[in-house]
Amino acid sequence: MSEHRTTNRPEGLRERKRRQTRQRIAEAALRLFLEKGFDETTLDEIAVAADISRRTVFHYFESKDAILLAWQSGTEEIFRASLAVAPSDRAPIDVVRDALLTMVSKFENREAVAIDRLLRSTEALRARKQASYGRQEEELFAALAQKWPAPEKRVRLRVVAMMGIGAMRIAAEAWSAEQGARPLETYVREAFAALAERTP
Repeated sequence: MSEHRTTNRPEGLRERKRRQTRQRIAEAALRLFLEKGFDETTLDEIAVAADISRRTVFHYFESKDAILLAWQSGTEEIFRASLAVAPSDRAPIDVVRDALLTMVSKFENREAVAIDRLLRSTEALRARKQASYGRQEEELFAALAQKWPAPEKRVRLRVVAMMGIGAMRIAAEAWSAEQGARPLETYVREAFAALAERTP
């Protein structure tokens, strides 16, 4: 799990130690999930592997699900940062596409395939993964509305948010079905190209 800091503020010692501990927990957990399976791995085992107490694990993560989903948080920060710096004179759908491409280009394909497989391994994780798309759509719409605040643009921006997350979802499902045969970036480009096509 990589932590992507989007400000130039110097990182203090305490902040750095917290980040390192969080990353150590996440890395230990992912290693155990892949070795033993998600359901078979206990929080006690994660604590031992990360060389911390079980209580410390709960200080950083509320559940095993949260640990697994934390692997996505760094890339979402990249996505938000890309949206924020994009020129506002470009078409919103193009801004969303390019921000998503920037985000997925940071994925390590083998690691990403393993995480995707884990997220689909239990009913609870599958439900949480599906629910996350709704959250992402709302967050994307809020970011777009902040970038283009004119009230008359809100309906169009909501449609763009739905289309953007929908294209990402279709791309991720195709990528997963083919077990990462090609980079996720390729599937995202294809999904957005399909959006741009006009029917006869």
